[in-house]
Amino acid sequence: MPRAAEGLGREGEVSRSVGISIKPGAQRALELAVELAGWLKQQGLRVVVAGDGLDRLDGVDRLSLEEMPRHVDLMVVLGGDGALLHVARRFIGSDTPILGINLGRLGFLTEAPFANMLDAVATVLDGRGQVVRHSSLQATSWRDGEMLHRGMAVNDVVLQRKEHPRMIEFEMHVADQFVFRLRADGLVLATPAGSTAYALSAGGPIVHPSLEAISVVPICPHTLSNRPVVVPDSDVIEVVLTESPALAALNLDGQEHMALQVGDQVTVEKSGTVSLVYLPGRNYYGVLRSKLHWGGPAAEASG
Repeated sequence: MPRAAEGLGREGEVSRSVGISIKPGAQRALELAVELAGWLKQQGLRVVVAGDGLDRLDGVDRLSLEEMPRHVDLMVVLGGDGALLHVARRFIGSDTPILGINLGRLGFLTEAPFANMLDAVATVLDGRGQVVRHSSLQATSWRDGEMLHRGMAVNDVVLQRKEHPRMIEFEMHVADQFVFRLRADGLVLATPAGSTAYALSAGGPIVHPSLEAISVVPICPHTLSNRPVVVPDSDVIEVVLTESPALAALNLDGQEHMALQVGDQVTVEKSGTVSLVYLPGRNYYGVLRSKLHWGGPAAEASG
């Protein structure tokens, strides 16, 4: 059994509240949540759950995800990266750390294996976790000078064609400087954390999470010389949809969607951080080697 939970809390105090969220409809996640909640209560900790399919848990408090950051000292997410992003978007600007227990496929953000769930949670509660602050993006859409929508993204903001098969056209400014007008299937604006998600699939660079940058990655550009660009995250990016045979779409982390029409403008800028906690000894390049199946062990230095 893992060690008793102690050590992680606000202002150096022992942690008293742990939140749990799972991927809705995932039976294995539900079973693990029941096990985790029981173990946490044995440690004398308050357990708080979001409503996502956790109705069968007894002896726990229930809050919405929007309320969670103000009431828990640690948030545990059981699922894949999508489930973690669903939670993390509500924790932007909060110091509350989020631990992802990986039940998905790749799991760049949810690294802790579910087979060692209790040990992983105990390690973090004991204060031995490695907290990494990831930046986020705020995207605001405008039409004729009036704001349509404002939302947040931890991974990426994506402008793309919607149902129709033809390319869209858009122009982009960075820090009030014109960059390009481009015909493409779309455009990905990604945080460093999001550089290993959709942006990577679209041919973008992998950006170390310690860098303060935004990746600008065209999706299947008509002009092949249009390549990905990395810009400072202190710059405001403006994108205007200049041509589209039908409604286009703006997607935030693939979870928040809105329609755009020709002439609509989108501004994207850096927002608050979200704190993810990993197990001690985590090596970012080791994660890349493991997840992306890069080459074998390093050669031994000759004496």
